Amino acid sequence: MTGKITTLLFDLDGTLINTNELIIKTFQHTLGAYFPERTYEREDILPFIGPSLIDTFTGLDPERAQEMVDHYRAFNKLHHDELILEYDGVYEAIRALYEEDYKLAIVSTKMYDMILKGLKTTGLDKYFQVVIGLDQVASPKPDPEGINMALKLLNSTADEAIMVGDNYHDIEAAHNANVKSAGVSWAIRGADYLRGYDPTYILESMGDLLDIVRED
Repeated sequence: MTGKITTLLFDLDGTLINTNELIIKTFQHTLGAYFPERTYEREDILPFIGPSLIDTFTGLDPERAQEMVDHYRAFNKLHHDELILEYDGVYEAIRALYEEDYKLAIVSTKMYDMILKGLKTTGLDKYFQVVIGLDQVASPKPDPEGINMALKLLNSTADEAIMVGDNYHDIEAAHNANVKSAGVSWAIRGADYLRGYDPTYILESMGDLLDIVRED
């Protein structure tokens, strides 16, 4: 992959928006309602962050998985605005990329309407030409479908694209789609965890991404 980067695809939660507390509290609330006999600490929640909700809850209780997904989404939506935070430098970096005419898209395992809610809450919505949510694909990341869909809509090719994310499924989806990848060091599991999935780059700040694409 030697093409110049023109197209940047981003995960949302944990990458552009700090939803860690929102996600952890939502999981704890949901799991507490369905498994009251067990206490889920923060470290117990970490493996659940990243994969689609239906995959996570199916692994816990296949018969009640969709019910738990619905419970999770209701609580998450209710408390969304009060619990999300911004990462330092993200807004400025995304704005700079937009102003320099890079193609920008979101590829997330979150539902489309909640992606838009997060983008609008943080003022990032005006910078993304394409948003791909869980309800727009048949197979979520690490399947490459979402990345391939975004590339098609942006009229881009794999060799000119990079996927930026905070979890293993972002990096693996990039590998599966044959695009470059960047893991963010502010991921809740940390940079060393992401290095284990062999990303093309590790970003110490979103500003690093500007340096990468400008020098590419």
